[in-house]
Amino acid sequence: MKKTIALLLCAVLGFTLTACGMKKEPKPETQASNTGKVYFLNFKPEVADIYKEIATKYKEETGVDVKVVTAASNTYETTLKSEIAKKDAPTIFQINGPVGYKSWANYCLDLSDTKLYSYLTDKNLAVKNSNGVFGIPYVVEGYGIIYNNAIMEKYFALKDKAVSISKADDIRSFETLNAVVTDMTKHKKELGIDGVFASTSMGSGEQWRWTTHLANVPVYYEMKEKNDDSPTLTTLNAKDIDFSYSENFRKVFDMYLNNSTTKKELLSGKTVDNAMAEFALGKAAMVQNGNWAWEQISNVKGNVVKAEDIKYLPIYMGIKGEEKQGLCIGTENYLAINKNATEADRKASIAFLEWLFSSETGKDYVVNKLNFIAPFNTFKDDEKPDDPLAKEIFRWMEKDVNNLEWAFNSFPSQQFKEDFGNAMLEYSQGKKDWKHVETTFKNSWKSERK
Repeated sequence: MKKTIALLLCAVLGFTLTACGMKKEPKPETQASNTGKVYFLNFKPEVADIYKEIATKYKEETGVDVKVVTAASNTYETTLKSEIAKKDAPTIFQINGPVGYKSWANYCLDLSDTKLYSYLTDKNLAVKNSNGVFGIPYVVEGYGIIYNNAIMEKYFALKDKAVSISKADDIRSFETLNAVVTDMTKHKKELGIDGVFASTSMGSGEQWRWTTHLANVPVYYEMKEKNDDSPTLTTLNAKDIDFSYSENFRKVFDMYLNNSTTKKELLSGKTVDNAMAEFALGKAAMVQNGNWAWEQISNVKGNVVKAEDIKYLPIYMGIKGEEKQGLCIGTENYLAINKNATEADRKASIAFLEWLFSSETGKDYVVNKLNFIAPFNTFKDDEKPDDPLAKEIFRWMEKDVNNLEWAFNSFPSQQFKEDFGNAMLEYSQGKKDWKHVETTFKNSWKSERK
């Protein structure tokens, strides 16, 4: 009996030791959970569905989950503040240039040792300081006045047109642009349009085309005159601004308002989507927007605008030397990694971005679906977006013109933009005069910068 018990004890002990040894080897489930996860808070509503496709494809290829959440238009900062405070916070988020970094510095991981940073064709594009690299630009974009050349050619073929030029490419100043637009309005029935410009979107959260993109032009020229350095860097530190080209800005804004598809008193209910739909359906000949807008135009049900007819004009304001002015080209899109995420999640997030901008699958999505002009050396010359607006950006980049930097990256705050936008709305409704807009711009800039 003693021998039998001893043998049983040995067997039990041997099983226990074997089992303990087995526990040292992690189960497949445990290994997967340690690879980290990705939560990407997307800034661009127009490509939300494409990012979800990318997340699905990445899961298929790597087994890593990518959660994509997209903030509504003009609510990114608010959404980020809410999401970053949660236990399951974004691991990848976006900062809006140097000003954005100041707001989110406590959350930005140093990316100087990553492959992603090494991919940049121009390292000066990154948001960085002596302590590291904290924001990586992922797309170069441009904007100006998009026009439907089919409608423009119809106008230039009119026998009683009021201008002497014969094609849109001959427009090289505000004076000429305004003369063409005003005359087109007189002939809108013959041209089959409701207005030359699509709706000037003035709804809440829909004013960014004017408070940032349109305002970039006068601010750029003012800062360039005050300092020979980069206007973006100058603007970042400018406590006061004279808004010296306020009248030039007003004339362009008035041109949009007075030649629009929509009456001024109805603009507070108009969105950017409304404007892009009007352009896509041939109700307007022009609309101010960026090359990202092709996705919006092409997806409109009933779109009548052919790809070969989509062209760009610069936003001329009547400023000296503008005959050599090009489009506004730059970026406000900088990717950051949440340094407060777990190490596994940080690594997984960096790996996802490096896959997106270097793998064949990822690059195919970037070029052909996101339609990004990516500033990375991983893309070959033939790996460029094929959409018509992206082609126009490349065309203007190759011209002998002065393409304007994005000075609005350094506008003081979102509150400044909202103050400015509200003043512009009141002006468009006839409730306030332009002096009120000027004063609001300068006072809000000063207080928000402080």
